[in-house]
Amino acid sequence: MTDISNSMTPQDSLIAIMIAMSTADERIRTAELVTIESIVNLLPVFAGYDEDRLKQVSQVVFDLFAEEDGLDALLGLVRENLPERLHETAYVLACDVAAADGMLGDAELRLLEEIRYELSVDRLAAAAIERAARARHMKA
Repeated sequence: MTDISNSMTPQDSLIAIMIAMSTADERIRTAELVTIESIVNLLPVFAGYDEDRLKQVSQVVFDLFAEEDGLDALLGLVRENLPERLHETAYVLACDVAAADGMLGDAELRLLEEIRYELSVDRLAAAAIERAARARHMKA
């Protein structure tokens, strides 16, 4: 695993959640990558973020997912490096990536549930976040 896992920033943690979400169904779709890129380019939480770290964070996620308990390890890293005030933000970003391609499979739904649980996102807040993501990604 790369050294970045020892020095993850809150922004790296948010990126890791989005990458994990895009790989949940074992297929990284173009719509998901475009969504991640747009989020990183537009949201204030990523102001000043070194986009060169994207590849490194992605590699950490891929390396962890190759291990038996990789998801638990990844979520542990995220919990350790993401301030509580950004837990709902992480869930919003995960929902946006999940909704980006217009399809939510069982693997993605399970990962969203795991993220919600691990980051202690309130059920009512989670329902609102999920509904908003669905509305943002509706097609005409």
